[in-house]
Amino acid sequence: MLLYMSTGAPKVQSTPLHSVSVAGAVVREDGRLLAIQRADNGTWELPGGVLELTESPEAGVRREVLEETGIHVSVDELTGVYKNTTRGVVALVFRCKPVGGTERTSDESTAVAWLTPDEVADRMAEVFAVRLLDALDGAGPHVRSHDGRQLI
Repeated sequence: MLLYMSTGAPKVQSTPLHSVSVAGAVVREDGRLLAIQRADNGTWELPGGVLELTESPEAGVRREVLEETGIHVSVDELTGVYKNTTRGVVALVFRCKPVGGTERTSDESTAVAWLTPDEVADRMAEVFAVRLLDALDGAGPHVRSHDGRQLI
């Protein structure tokens, strides 16, 4: 008994591939925020990067901030989840406090600076500035999507 007749090639289920990144919204006691100027494209962003397969998000944040800035941090809380719908990157942003270290650049950063909220809004693209500003408002965690250039 024939129950099913194929009329063409079998459909292959496509599973979307996403990358998970972590970033630190590092806030000093005076309210200034830690930012880097990226070596690869010159943009100002939060320190962060791809989460390693075997590490916790908090450990990833501590590692990335230290690698890119020379600053040791304690991780306080998740303040936002941001999805780049074009590249398939989901970024977890955590508010952090600096606990040691000295600012320095790295292979991934050409400048490290402590910015005021106004300077963040001036120097960073909206999709990156909002991550730092969301970390300050205490109303998170925020969930936002963007296309790499602007919020959607």
